[in-house]
Amino acid sequence: MTFNDIFKSSFLENVTSVSILDMVLALALAFGIGLFMFFVYKKTYQGVMYSSSFGVTLIALTMITTVVILAVTSNVVLSLGMVGALSIVRFRTAIKEPLDIAFLFWAIAEGIVLAAGMIPLAIIGGVVIGLILLVFVNKKSSYNPYIVVLQCDGHESERRAAQYLDTQTRRCVVKSKSAQKGAVELNLEIRLKDGNTDFINTLSEMEGVRSAVLVSYNGDYMG
Repeated sequence: MTFNDIFKSSFLENVTSVSILDMVLALALAFGIGLFMFFVYKKTYQGVMYSSSFGVTLIALTMITTVVILAVTSNVVLSLGMVGALSIVRFRTAIKEPLDIAFLFWAIAEGIVLAAGMIPLAIIGGVVIGLILLVFVNKKSSYNPYIVVLQCDGHESERRAAQYLDTQTRRCVVKSKSAQKGAVELNLEIRLKDGNTDFINTLSEMEGVRSAVLVSYNGDYMG
């Protein structure tokens, strides 16, 4: 093989299959949309520990997907090899929040659509999805469930406390009950009538009530 053979290689011909302008434009748009997804993720996060690295991952994933699809669309042979290479990739990181899966698919979809040249679809679709997430994920409701952890001296104080909760809440259901000699502990799921939680102060001052704790949770529930 001579130097002339090297310069005549089809590998060098593939360098110009995607223009520099297309590369720069696609990556710039991918970066911009990735930043928008980062902003939406930060505003809609409802977990316990916020991870900024996941937001950066969304930006990187959008740009990486754009690069891969640009390469695939420029060479049919490369597309077959890429499918084989990606089929052996295994991800071990656990997804703790169900909404995080939606953000990952969103980032991948934006990268694919951008690299395919459907720029209006990528921009308009990204903005619409982001606005929908901002509206519905951040929507607060007084009907969200709360847990009241109640400690009482006995049956009579337990009955009075339960009756009081029935009058102050929209719904009150006993989830668990632990009874010992001279002590009763209740876990009750309640739904507030409004955002006012002053009733828990009155409940804690009732005769026979040792303590009353109100806890908000956003786990799965029925009803």
